[in-house]
Amino acid sequence: MSATPARSLQRLSFYVLLALLTWIFVAPLLWMLSTSLKTNPDATRQPPSWIPHPVTTGAYVPLVSMESETPVLLWFFNSLVAATANALLVVGTSVLAAYALARLEFPGRRVLFGLIIGTLFIPTFVFLIPNFLIVSSLGWLDSLWALIVPGAGSAFGVFFMRQFFATLPRELEDAALLEGANQWQIFRRIILPLARPGIATLSVLAFLTNYNDFIWPVYVLFSPRNFTLPPGLSILQGAYTTNYPVIMAGGVVASIPAILLFILAQRHVIEGVSRSGLKG
Repeated sequence: MSATPARSLQRLSFYVLLALLTWIFVAPLLWMLSTSLKTNPDATRQPPSWIPHPVTTGAYVPLVSMESETPVLLWFFNSLVAATANALLVVGTSVLAAYALARLEFPGRRVLFGLIIGTLFIPTFVFLIPNFLIVSSLGWLDSLWALIVPGAGSAFGVFFMRQFFATLPRELEDAALLEGANQWQIFRRIILPLARPGIATLSVLAFLTNYNDFIWPVYVLFSPRNFTLPPGLSILQGAYTTNYPVIMAGGVVASIPAILLFILAQRHVIEGVSRSGLKG
């Protein structure tokens, strides 16, 4: 009988901890949304208030105007295009390379995989100048191509998908070979459907990595109308140094894709990470 109250107390403590963690992560988003609906005097009032007085959407007006010096909607569109195209390229190259490394036998396979893993330990800043020179020679400076193509080969993507493919049973491929299927048919009809959780996870990670990138766009994009959201919002902060509602409105617009993507893909992400053997 004494175990039941102890178990109830343990469960209550667990839910309290979950509620606390949820509040820690959600509170900044709610504060950002609340501030974006305030007037500037209300946003700087002391003590601060969670509820806007009055509620206004005036902070979003400079963001939706395409004639504005800070066209946030255009930056938003640029970010979506660049991140989506880059994620498709990352998934395509990573899936093909990872399948070869996980399932095909060829000389130097382990050495090649070790070299790919070794690049993960090289700081990304080392590649800034070489990538800049390559992009410049191709004439891609100040265009979205500079954000889409250079990151198409992802060492992490190859490692992640290779770990995922390693968890799939080989018996399915052996049975397909006995039925007369070739390697491409096995990959397309058996492996890819089973790899959907891993592909969804990699797609989300690749999209968010490109979508949130700040340093590389600053190097290769020069025209404000070609900016993506991260460098664009830094200009927004400079243009409205004291207009906190406008800055927070930009943050709200920037956070929408990440939140929606997590809500739609969280089940696949959890399954993909657990099956790939990656731990936090």
